[in-house]
Amino acid sequence: MKVAVLALFCAVVCYALPCEGLASFKLPHTTITSAQIVSTGAFTPPPQASLNPPDLGVFKNLRSFCRFTATLQPSGDSDIKIEVWLPVTGWNGKVQSVGNGGFAGSINYPALAVAVAAGYAGASTDTGHVGDNVRFAPGHPEKWTDYAYRAVHEMTVAAKAIVTTFYGQQPRRMYWNGCSNGGRQGLMEAQRYPSDYDGIIAGAPDNQFSHFRISHLWIAQAVHKDNASFIPPNKYLLIHEAVLQACDALDGIKDGLIGDPTRCHFDPKVLECEGADAPSCLTSAQVEAAWKIYAGPTNLRNKAEIFPGLEPGSELAWRVLAGPEPSATYTIDYFKYLVFKDPSWDYRKFNFDGDVAMADKSEEANAVNPNLKDYFRHGGKLLVYHGWNDQLGAPRNSINYYISVVTAIGGAETAKSMRLFMAPGMMHCGGGEGPNSFEAVTVLDQWLETGKAPDQIIASHSTGDKVDRTRPLCPYPQVALYKGSGSMDEAMNFVCKAP
Repeated sequence: MKVAVLALFCAVVCYALPCEGLASFKLPHTTITSAQIVSTGAFTPPPQASLNPPDLGVFKNLRSFCRFTATLQPSGDSDIKIEVWLPVTGWNGKVQSVGNGGFAGSINYPALAVAVAAGYAGASTDTGHVGDNVRFAPGHPEKWTDYAYRAVHEMTVAAKAIVTTFYGQQPRRMYWNGCSNGGRQGLMEAQRYPSDYDGIIAGAPDNQFSHFRISHLWIAQAVHKDNASFIPPNKYLLIHEAVLQACDALDGIKDGLIGDPTRCHFDPKVLECEGADAPSCLTSAQVEAAWKIYAGPTNLRNKAEIFPGLEPGSELAWRVLAGPEPSATYTIDYFKYLVFKDPSWDYRKFNFDGDVAMADKSEEANAVNPNLKDYFRHGGKLLVYHGWNDQLGAPRNSINYYISVVTAIGGAETAKSMRLFMAPGMMHCGGGEGPNSFEAVTVLDQWLETGKAPDQIIASHSTGDKVDRTRPLCPYPQVALYKGSGSMDEAMNFVCKAP
């Protein structure tokens, strides 16, 4: 009866304290900067906001909410901005905190809007600096600690207190939703602060933070070994089509997707030019570069794998890491300013033996601890997903982490609380030729509410505004297999089975 009364109350006016009253709320090491009601459809992101995606449509008709902003200072050099958005009506009793991409440096306004539109109270942080780059970190170890893990935890503690004060009750569930760096942030929360969240979505996590960036250097060195090694972008389609020709049918159907790229043993040497270089073939130097992209960085002394390579099928997006210039913002600057502390450092000089240890030394942003017993013990659920065509972070990194958790705490215990979903044809955090749109938050919420782990996630692919394919994503190591009849573009005609 009480639950029904609360639901009716929240449909009309779901708060115990006026929004403006939060301005005088007291929190440790916190300066509150504003607390005000935003009317329906009235929110406009600040001019300096980094929007990804840049579409302002997510704010149109957004329900009215109380916008709380504050600065947290857990250390003398901290300057952590947070925002908590609290729906005035229709709150579902839960909080969804949203992650950041890259080096963060801004509030994730689009993700906050999506959370509020779905009835959640939302929370986001810039992780303690402005700008999606690493220039904030040299000489500021406390700020790096904030970025690495502390800012998210401090935001989470504050958000829970703010939500409880505004609505007059503690949130029923605390969820984390992030991809890429946001996926790393989620795994870091599970590892360091296991009681912060009830459910965590970690998409394409770059949890091996230093090795993730080392893999970018490996590709840059491979395609810029000399002028002959560079693979022109107009040859990516050539390689991609050859990969599909070799491996598309390995899962029993030809649908333009590679269901399990680990079974694809494509040899780029089949494209090697018999004579002079031409648009229809690869030179021997280009073949070698392609091999290195697929292989991933290896210790040149003992041949140990440092990080997995990109998978067959990812070729159409190779320009991101194998283009004319390596990424300065996300890769080169990290090594220049944090690892080697030398603004003149040249990426071509990186040594894939001794320099790896230097990069790993005391790297606080690495979230690789497989012991999730404390997180699972309190009922926490972890949903990890990764696109097989990811062009930034090797998909097998997520598989490796999943296997490390199974090894650390056992397969049965892991199966109760963790699921990994690999998405054929999906690129980094979305996009690509395969079904790449799915309701991860809904799946996670149902898992927590029913206690039943998801045995599949239905994903869709759209061209324009039209859905033209659906397919189940399966819990690793299962894969989606065609039943043998019906449209290959409809999920109902596939079943998840172990390979």
